[in-house]
Amino acid sequence: MKLDQCINFLLSSAQNVVFQYFIQKLSPYNVTPAQYGVLNCLWNHGDLTPKQIGELLVLEASSTSGILDRMQKNDLINRSIHPENRRTILVTTTKKADNMRIPFENIVQEMNQHFMNNLTDEEKDLLSKSLMRIIQMNKRENSLD
Repeated sequence: MKLDQCINFLLSSAQNVVFQYFIQKLSPYNVTPAQYGVLNCLWNHGDLTPKQIGELLVLEASSTSGILDRMQKNDLINRSIHPENRRTILVTTTKKADNMRIPFENIVQEMNQHFMNNLTDEEKDLLSKSLMRIIQMNKRENSLD
């Protein structure tokens, strides 16, 4: 099989191109794409548990924990004990992180335009729907384990 017919090669190569671009745009803020993902979840869903963040970002618990540790050291998040369940940790954004929201939304919008500019509206829609179907298929399969 040729590489250009292998879904893993196509997805990982495209993801790497976008990832490197995103790293460059976020670097002045000392934030990684994974950390942006966490911030985006918190900005859009409010306070979350580490487990909820991992589920939203399709991350393993150990990966989520490492990302949160680095974010807390950089004063991007706080972790506190849930007031109604002392066994549950809640993750919240800090003021420093909240001040990054507008610039990050602009970066993501510009990045999307940069990579999607050469696609028709129909192609953009098909790409998004196709990728979401792959993600959803994975979530369904993992929930059966």
